[in-house]
Amino acid sequence: MALPKSMRLLAAVTLCIFFYMVFQIYQAPAPIERPSSGKLKEWTKDPQLDPSGEPLEPLRRVEGDNYEPNNPNSARINATLLALVRNEELEDMLQSMRDLERTWNHKFNYPWTFFNDKEFTDEFKKRTRAATKAEVRYEVVPKEHWEIPSWINMDLFQESVAVLTEQNVQYMSKISYHQMCRWNSGLFFKHPALANTRYYWRVEPKVHFFCDVDYDVFRWMQDHNKTYGFNINIYDSPQSVATLWPETRKFIADHSHHLHPNNAIEWLQDKERRPGHNQKANGYSTCHFWSNFEIGDMEFWRSRAYQEYFDHLDRAGGFFYERWGDAPVHSIALGLFADKSKIHWFRDIGYQHIPFFNCPNNPKCSGCVTGRFTDGEAWLNQEDCRPLWFKYASMD
Repeated sequence: MALPKSMRLLAAVTLCIFFYMVFQIYQAPAPIERPSSGKLKEWTKDPQLDPSGEPLEPLRRVEGDNYEPNNPNSARINATLLALVRNEELEDMLQSMRDLERTWNHKFNYPWTFFNDKEFTDEFKKRTRAATKAEVRYEVVPKEHWEIPSWINMDLFQESVAVLTEQNVQYMSKISYHQMCRWNSGLFFKHPALANTRYYWRVEPKVHFFCDVDYDVFRWMQDHNKTYGFNINIYDSPQSVATLWPETRKFIADHSHHLHPNNAIEWLQDKERRPGHNQKANGYSTCHFWSNFEIGDMEFWRSRAYQEYFDHLDRAGGFFYERWGDAPVHSIALGLFADKSKIHWFRDIGYQHIPFFNCPNNPKCSGCVTGRFTDGEAWLNQEDCRPLWFKYASMD
């Protein structure tokens, strides 16, 4: 017996959807175009030197005891190294500290500020203090900054976990991961311990630093009036931020006065390089600065534009119903509300957070291969979003 027309139509539509999804899954991503050899030289040169190798302008360096830890007239400015870390991550944190102290901070002795949602153990304090000559501070995240907000519907959260876990969104079921992303997005700079601090360098456990850096990075940020410094720039999982750009567009519709005239919105909206990402993220390219390394001016996060933007996102619930990370949230805000000329790529700082590298072409670096982007599978090279940043924003 022949099937009714309506059932034949339904079957046809179902097959179409099935083949479309198969096509999307197996479609090869567009290859990342590497810059020409001339452009590559610009990427990898020391940003502080002109073509002859001479400094572009005076840099703040160690002279005598001007950066000694107990010098009351130190050349240090109002800045700190900052880490959100748990007691059980002590060994990994020590790894990061040893690398950064060896390559940079043993010269400049900027303080370390550690944050935890619980009290730090005596062992954590003892061993981290022994890893540096600089001052070390230990702070607890206020309960009201870490708790799940009252407006989050936990039944909806659990449903979202089930759906996005099916779509292979990592860490979706870990409540602490959502709390961490929310805190890093809009609350860390509100901690009383940072009330009078302006600049920070975020350092995570189990990262590597490869290059000897002999100038005061914080003073460089201040002297050049920079808002933000990044190291690695990649694509995000579009399923994890599916509604982030639509919510951002809602915010912009009511707050267009916050848009900076020299913004980087094209970088955020590019749909040519990874069209599947742009489609699944509803218009967002998913390019973002990988915030496990960031050097920033907290005055930007404290600005009215960012505060209102974060509050809007927070109320929308995407930190829990999806997996909005602090990296895309920070990056979208910077791309819209900051002067893109004040965002700097620290290409001279060699760095690794598994699985990605920034390996400069610089004799001051050791332990990584020049130009390497990943030590993972070859397809991970396609996650590099720096070419888009240079196309739309800046080589700085």
